[in-house]
Amino acid sequence: MRLPGRLILGAGLALAAGSACAAGTAAAAWPWWVWPLALFLACFLIGIVAVPAGIGGGTLFVPIVGSFFPFHLDFVRGAGLLVALASAVSAGPMLLRSGLGSLRLALPLAVLASASSVAGAMLGLAMPAHVVQILLGGVVLGIVALMLVAKKAEFPQVDRPDALGQALALNGVFVDGASRRAVNWQVQRTVPGLFVFLGIGVLAGMFGIGAGWANVPALNLLMGAPLKVAAGTSSVVLSLVDSSAAWVYVNQGAVLPMIAVPSVVGMMLGARIGARLLTVLKGAVVRRLVIGVLLFAGLRALLKGLGVWP
Repeated sequence: MRLPGRLILGAGLALAAGSACAAGTAAAAWPWWVWPLALFLACFLIGIVAVPAGIGGGTLFVPIVGSFFPFHLDFVRGAGLLVALASAVSAGPMLLRSGLGSLRLALPLAVLASASSVAGAMLGLAMPAHVVQILLGGVVLGIVALMLVAKKAEFPQVDRPDALGQALALNGVFVDGASRRAVNWQVQRTVPGLFVFLGIGVLAGMFGIGAGWANVPALNLLMGAPLKVAAGTSSVVLSLVDSSAAWVYVNQGAVLPMIAVPSVVGMMLGARIGARLLTVLKGAVVRRLVIGVLLFAGLRALLKGLGVWP
C-alpha cells in the first residue's frame, strides 16, 4: 500500500476517534442532528477498518463513542451490542452455508455465554457509569495487549479430542478456499473452553463490545479449531450472545434509536467497503492503526472514569 493510502486511512481513524473531542461545550451549542450525523460518519469509518483488522465493530465502537460523544455510557453499550449483532447476523448464514461456521460447535459455547451475558448486562447497568468507564478502559487496554502478543495457527494440530468434545461430536470438515482441499478438524480442552466462554459472555454483556476479539483466540489457540472455522463460528456465537444481552438493554430503556440507527447503518455500510478492501489493504498496516486507536480510546476511557480527563 502506498504512503498516501496509509495517510488517508490513518486520518479516517483519527477522525473516527476524535470527531467529538469538544463534546462537553459543543453539545449545548450545536443542533441535535449534528451528533447522529457525526455518529454515522464515525461508525462508517470504524466499519471500514474493522473487517480488514479482523475485529468486531463493537470493539472500536464503545470505547470511541463512549469517550468522545456526549451520550450516556448505558446508551452507548446498548447500541454497541446492536452494532455487533447486526454484523454477526448478516455474516452468519453465509458462513454456515460455506462450512466455515459450525453450529454444532457454536451452540454449547453460545448457551453458556448467552446466560452469562445477561448477567453481565444486568451487572453493568447496575454499576455507576464512572466505574464502568474505568473497567472498560482496562478491558480495552487488555485487548490491545492481546492483539500484540496473540499468535495465530491456521491449522492447529489436535491429535486426539477430549471426551466431552467427542461426546458432543465437536468436529467437522470444511473446504479451504485457498488450497481447495478438504480439512478435517476436531477440538480439544472443551471443558476449559466452556468456562472461558462464560467469562467472555460476562464481558460482552457488561461492556456491549461484542466478543469477537476473544472468541477467535479461545476457539483457535485453546480449543484447536482451524483459524477460519474459529472466525466463522465466532460470528455464529456472537449472533446468539449479543441478542441475549441486547434484550436487557432494550428492557431497561437503554437503546435509543437516535444512537442505534445511525450506528448500525454506518457500520454496515463501512463493513461492506472494508470487505472489498480486505484483498488490497495490508493487514499489518491496518492492525497497527487499530491498535493505536484502541490504545488511545482505552486510555481516554480509563482517565475519563478516574476523572482525570473529563
